[in-house]
Amino acid sequence: MQKTVNILNKRAKFDYEILDKYTAGIVLTGTEIKSIRLGKASIAESFCEFHNGELFVINSHIEEYLYGNHYNHKAKSERKLLLNKRELRKLEKDLQNKGLTVIPLRLFTNEKGLAKLDIALCRGKKNYDKRETIKDRDNKRELDRIKKRF
Repeated sequence: MQKTVNILNKRAKFDYEILDKYTAGIVLTGTEIKSIRLGKASIAESFCEFHNGELFVINSHIEEYLYGNHYNHKAKSERKLLLNKRELRKLEKDLQNKGLTVIPLRLFTNEKGLAKLDIALCRGKKNYDKRETIKDRDNKRELDRIKKRF
């Protein structure tokens, strides 16, 4: 089997407060999974929405497969996420609250070679929360430097 792929959304933990995490399957065509296995995907600007009771990831970018011909896929399209009915109902109910959204955190392949997407129910951070995060990170880095000297 191929090496595992691990594509991260690095801005998600900085911009959002993570409330709940889920792992979802993703419906892909043949050329899409081939591009993901080559690591040619990005979920940096993507988000998830409900359409008719089904969850879709929107604005995710999967490059066209280099060796694909007229069977190739569109780079940016909506892709359906696969979750249990119970999880879908819970997420849809939670999204009714103002200020909550579903953001993809990580796109990866499991040991069977299937593409999975870690998604999270999130609340957006305010600017002062982001400054606190930066301050905490700098303090931790400084403490690690001091510990390393001794």
